[in-house]
Amino acid sequence: MISPAGNFRIYLATEPVDFRKGMDGLAAIVQSEFGLDPFSGGIFIFRAKRSDRLKIVVWDGTGLVLVYKRIEGAGFIWPKISNGTVSITRSQFEALFEGLDWTKVRSRMQKRPMIA
Repeated sequence: MISPAGNFRIYLATEPVDFRKGMDGLAAIVQSEFGLDPFSGGIFIFRAKRSDRLKIVVWDGTGLVLVYKRIEGAGFIWPKISNGTVSITRSQFEALFEGLDWTKVRSRMQKRPMIA
């Protein structure tokens, strides 16, 4: 599991990318299409056209790290395809990485509806 120190942002690309791209190609997408700095320490998650694959690019302070995961079964849960990224929390990232429905993960800080 990737666990950079300190506060960091996690960005999930909503549109599938060409999975032949390596870390440099994905870092170029972060800069040119998202207007973000791939060397900021943020975690950038990319999806393939097939729902069972993801790639993660992160700067760890000394170099770019590329993680590739193919999951067995139904695949990952992805947001609706659109341009840009979606910011997710660390808990949501951990659920996504495990193949769980990360959209159902809520922070303790988020209020739950009161049942009367």
